Amino acid sequence: MSKKNDLGRRKKQHEFNLRREREEKEKLAKKLQAKKNKMKVDGKDKKKKGGSGFQVGKKKVKTKMTPLVKAKAAQAMEIEK
Repeated sequence: MSKKNDLGRRKKQHEFNLRREREEKEKLAKKLQAKKNKMKVDGKDKKKKGGSGFQVGKKKVKTKMTPLVKAKAAQAMEIEK
């Protein structure tokens, strides 16, 4: 009988695989729980708002266009053509 067809060996390998999968699930669950706990924000740890711009002198220049500005720009481009 070959080694891979040995019933005892296959049973041990199966149990090992089940144990490893269970440990991986537990590890993932712990990781997700830690991430969920980390996502809770305290009042003093808030980030700055409006991080989508860059500083020029003392004024902040926004790089994100609102839908209204996009529509106006598209209309202006159509007129120029």
